[in-house]
Amino acid sequence: MNWKKKLLKNFNLYAITDLKEEDGSVIKKIDAALHGGADIIQLRSKTLLDGAFLRLAQKIAPVVRNHRKLFFINDRIHLMLVTQADGIHLGQDDLPYRYARKILRSGSLIGRSTHSLNQAVQAEKEGHDYIGVGPVFCTPTKPGYKPVGLSLVSKVSERIRIPFVAIGGINSGNVNQVIEAGAYGVAVVRAVFAAKDVRKASQILTNKIKEITC
Repeated sequence: MNWKKKLLKNFNLYAITDLKEEDGSVIKKIDAALHGGADIIQLRSKTLLDGAFLRLAQKIAPVVRNHRKLFFINDRIHLMLVTQADGIHLGQDDLPYRYARKILRSGSLIGRSTHSLNQAVQAEKEGHDYIGVGPVFCTPTKPGYKPVGLSLVSKVSERIRIPFVAIGGINSGNVNQVIEAGAYGVAVVRAVFAAKDVRKASQILTNKIKEITC
């Protein structure tokens, strides 16, 4: 097993950006999140044009690699191909797994967002390396989705064997509940990148997770 897949099976904190504009300060925030304990970084933006997104991705990739952690691109598989990202994270309406696997270079990791037990089971059958499960709680990053609650996290943990990350409204106040429900790890947006002290926020979440899993 290579180091990337080993890390994916043993990660704690997955930090995701939600950029509205091309903001170079995100590079320092990502570095701080990694210093605080984040294992995976995902570059996500629903508004940036491809050129701006690519410029940021090319700057972020070496920062993440320097920490020997994982870097994922959200949705934009064509940009993932021209960066040093380790993988792609796809939504339910994005490219099917079989086509994504044909397009991506050997060794690339593929994740998929899921919102039900059936979707989680299907994603595992298709061959995804990991899945996201959520939104667990209410979150502004997924305004059109009803929270799935901790019950789905528990059901998924009992049913599938690939790594999965719980996402949606998770913070230092409820992360214990999510891990106790069976999640491998948690993905957060605001709980890290909206914090005044990104490194400290990342460290607090990572320590809380480790207290339960170790």
